[in-house]
Amino acid sequence: MSSFIQPVLAARPVKFDFSQTPAHWIYNDVYSSHVINGINLLLPLGELWFCRVYNKALPLVTDPQLRADVKGFIRQEAAHARAHGDGGAQAFLEQHGFSIAEYEARVDWLFGQFLGEAPLGIKALERKPLEKPWLVLRVGVIAAIEHFTGMLGQWSLDSRGWDEADPVMADLFRWHLAEEVEHRSVAFDLFEHLCKTELGFYVSRQALMAVIFPLFVYFLLDGARFLARQDPDPAAQAIARRSILQMIRQLQQVAVKTDHVPTFSMLLKGTLRWVSPSFHPESEGNTEQALAYLAKSAGVNAAMMA
Repeated sequence: MSSFIQPVLAARPVKFDFSQTPAHWIYNDVYSSHVINGINLLLPLGELWFCRVYNKALPLVTDPQLRADVKGFIRQEAAHARAHGDGGAQAFLEQHGFSIAEYEARVDWLFGQFLGEAPLGIKALERKPLEKPWLVLRVGVIAAIEHFTGMLGQWSLDSRGWDEADPVMADLFRWHLAEEVEHRSVAFDLFEHLCKTELGFYVSRQALMAVIFPLFVYFLLDGARFLARQDPDPAAQAIARRSILQMIRQLQQVAVKTDHVPTFSMLLKGTLRWVSPSFHPESEGNTEQALAYLAKSAGVNAAMMA
């Protein structure tokens, strides 16, 4: 039996220098580069929204260990938002000539308006008795999203596909995704803690996943198309003309061939595991493996030296 003890969740300072990183940082693979680059368009605003929702949920948490985990989760997600934001990976995209303002406006509408305190101007959700149910529902949305980030995190630790890519950008994503593995259970546990009954928890998490799975896949691939439209490379222009269904087929094909991106079948199988009444994210990843990567991450060690 392993003697491994789960450590306290902590935000690790990081330092990355993208000055020598090419736009197609997964070498000779325009498609995979843009799929992963597109994640940089979503993360800063999305993860800051996670933090806002969790800060509102904190007063409702009665379990001391869960409360400590939620605080650690907030700190880690805030660090992720900074690393992918204006001074980090988004600046890298702009330095390579990509305009991101239009896509940022879409993401801001999604998290700031549609999933905000008063979505679409519905002020009633800011007041009792609807305030708490709306908050719990958004915690559930985060739990569903975190299921995918945890899966992607374990994939990034197991995959060797980025070993020959630009080491700085690969390290940014592996650092981030290793921390997603580390805190993979927090969102699920918080959602369960705030739900009134086990039946309500089970039914609501299935309903939310039915919405989040297609949206997650859509935004993952649409970000790639958005960047590809601005890239003069002929391979990128071909990507820009593809439908989402064609992008899904290409995701599967490229992943099987190169292991530069996760397969669509992996995402689908992970979603089906979520359906089980006995599902828990603890079985979805390897914390020891994640911590081992974080201990050797060049970005983490550079920040420590600085």
